[in-house]
Amino acid sequence: MEDYLDPRNAEGMPNLADSAFALDFLLSVKNGIRNYGFAITETANPELRMALRRQLDTAIELHGEISELMMKKGWLHPYDVDEQFPIDIKAAETAVQIASLNIYPSDTDRRGMFATPNK
Repeated sequence: MEDYLDPRNAEGMPNLADSAFALDFLLSVKNGIRNYGFAITETANPELRMALRRQLDTAIELHGEISELMMKKGWLHPYDVDEQFPIDIKAAETAVQIASLNIYPSDTDRRGMFATPNK
């Protein structure tokens, strides 16, 4: 039985985590863009509308930067479904694997795994 709390079993996780964080950030920015657009249409105050417009423009630029980073890293292929599909399948399979891990084994004794002073 593998110990999933042991750092040796986390091979490849930093890259997977980075791509997941980037995707989450991208989706959050997209949601913000949608919300700014909605808020602009609901605002009667011209000064507030301009402030929201500036924030919308900034969010759109940030979305572009995140998208470019993800494309450069090979985490996103928005113009090629054949390239993106295997990445999405791999992400889904990884999520299912992580969900099925026995993260809380019955034996939680970690003595001997970490350098601790003798008492």
